[in-house]
Amino acid sequence: MKTTFRIAVMMTIVTTVLFGVIYPLAVTGLAQFFFPSRANGSLIHRHGVVVGSRLLGQAFTGPEYFHSRPSAAGDGYDAANSSGSNLGPTNHALLDRVKGDVDKLHAENPAAPIPVDLVTSSGSGLDPDISPDAAEFQTPRVAKERGMGVADVRAIVARHTLQRQFGVFGEPRVNVLELNLELDDVNK
Repeated sequence: MKTTFRIAVMMTIVTTVLFGVIYPLAVTGLAQFFFPSRANGSLIHRHGVVVGSRLLGQAFTGPEYFHSRPSAAGDGYDAANSSGSNLGPTNHALLDRVKGDVDKLHAENPAAPIPVDLVTSSGSGLDPDISPDAAEFQTPRVAKERGMGVADVRAIVARHTLQRQFGVFGEPRVNVLELNLELDDVNK
């Protein structure tokens, strides 16, 4: 019994050090060496200041900016409260929010169909991307507010449109933060 207990305690100590200290340090060190930007959160810097991450959405509310998907994470894009709303399709709170979003978007662009990702939140509530259709829907508003040509804004959107990974995985997408930052750079 004493020998078995000693082996159990030693095994706990060894595996804790091995898998709780050495392995995480090794993985962190390799990630820092081979992929430093990704390992540090894919942060975007402007003039020495961190303005966001390529991986996390942000709320853009000004009419001169492309708007992100709605967020169900806390008060909006709160990584500490990352999750979907878990509201069912018959939930009145969800229906009221979607109806309000649809009404607002119809006022903005009455002739165009509304892309679904402009009225639905992602599973995490932190999605940094919108579909190319959602970007196209917003292009006339952004061009008008910035005093730019629609074709010029479309060209910037095209530069920020990423296709399916390896031609198979995911959907085409546009990173809203990167798009808005380029618009700010071009249209000061």
